[in-house]
Amino acid sequence: MSERARSLLRVLVESYIRDGQPVGSRALSRDSGLNLSSATIRNVMADLEELGFVASPHTSAGRVPTDKGYRFFVDTLLRVRGLDAGADPEIEFEIQRMLESHGESSKALAAAASQLLSSVTCLAGVVTLPNAQQASISQVEFVGLSENRVLAVLVLNDREVQNRIIQLERHYSPDELKRAANFLNEKFRGRPLPQVRQEILRELSETREHLNQIMLDAITVAQHVFEGDEQPLEYVIAGETNLMGVGELSSVEKLRRLFEAFNEKRDFLHLLDQSLRAQGIQIFIGHESGYQILDDCSVVTAPYSLGEQVVGVLGVIGPTRMAYERIIPIVDVTAKLLSAALNSRR
Repeated sequence: MSERARSLLRVLVESYIRDGQPVGSRALSRDSGLNLSSATIRNVMADLEELGFVASPHTSAGRVPTDKGYRFFVDTLLRVRGLDAGADPEIEFEIQRMLESHGESSKALAAAASQLLSSVTCLAGVVTLPNAQQASISQVEFVGLSENRVLAVLVLNDREVQNRIIQLERHYSPDELKRAANFLNEKFRGRPLPQVRQEILRELSETREHLNQIMLDAITVAQHVFEGDEQPLEYVIAGETNLMGVGELSSVEKLRRLFEAFNEKRDFLHLLDQSLRAQGIQIFIGHESGYQILDDCSVVTAPYSLGEQVVGVLGVIGPTRMAYERIIPIVDVTAKLLSAALNSRR
């Protein structure tokens, strides 16, 4: 693409993001600062349309960007600046202040980050809950219930508490449960959940005949606590109603299908899972998501970490005509600040 075509495409995309109206040759000539005739600009636009970067709506002689045009703009033409150099000098401080004011729960932090993204961008904010597979065991306690059931109380990462009710083959006395908990705390404290599961399975399959009764009881109970412990990805979303004011999404039927997709979660979880496995900021524009319901939307995501491990992803959902120059640094800094907030609570 020639430099002239690149400049005109950049001006067209920025103008359409700003005003939401098809951009004509006269406006491009005025805003680009290039000394070009309207005929020359029309020729360049015709070439860009043939290449699939812009399209002509039936109701106007102006052009609008296509998904391909947005992608070229984001990858090649966009000038992304940090928040301190942009139009939102107070946003980073506000995000940090809000995250620090929330409690110890990582779920509360995720919900706060989702609400922050929504309020700052006036779009929908989404944050996956921290992946429990990266959690390590701090303490295990057992409480006997009726009918051979036991309440297992797990403390993860020194602050997250999970309660699980397990069904055992026989009754365990309070002393047996106490000894089992002591054994497991001594053996597995500080170790990640996947490693604990592997070790329990190995102990049961390889060394059962060498275990004393206390060890065998402990491993048997632990097997029931941790089996099937692969936790599904979950997310919290805020600001869905902000999308009702977006022109491209304003049809009742389109909004209904989009909100149904938010509730069903399946497609969004798959998209967020892709981001979780990727490096850095990910941007899905229109049809790139692979889900028809998102054909008029863009999703900007970034991962957040606990220690050296990526444990979740957050992002913003909005129209393809979103202010990428502003949204991208907001998503980026929120992910970094959420990581810092989580790590400060370790």
